[in-house]
Amino acid sequence: MKLKRMIVFAPLAIVMVLLSISTLRASDAVEWSIVKTLKLEAAPIDVAVSADGGRIFVLTDQGKIIIYSPNAVQEDEIDVGADVDKIQVGPEGDILFLNSRTDKTVKVISLDFIQNINISGSPFKGPADAPIVIAVFDDFQ
Repeated sequence: MKLKRMIVFAPLAIVMVLLSISTLRASDAVEWSIVKTLKLEAAPIDVAVSADGGRIFVLTDQGKIIIYSPNAVQEDEIDVGADVDKIQVGPEGDILFLNSRTDKTVKVISLDFIQNINISGSPFKGPADAPIVIAVFDDFQ
């Protein structure tokens, strides 16, 4: 008797679960707004963002990669050639992969971002205008 009830109840329970799942939606609507528009002098071909969101790379049809900060301020520009048609950022944000279908190549370029540090008013020894190099090691064991 219990087996008959279970045989009847099991399909009914499955139907109820399926009906309840089918009425659920991930969202009824999507709200969106334009946060910022980057006005370029050349047509954009591809866009890549570093994993930490610290930089935006825009490839243009003139063969340049324009580098922006997250608040859409242009930081720099790299001339990579008009044959590049796709870019991708490496996981650390310091390497760019440049794909070219025309040349059938993938170029890997290394990026070093130079940071200006204001040291005015700091004590120093030697010429005041001497260049300073800071080496950052992140592989301490």
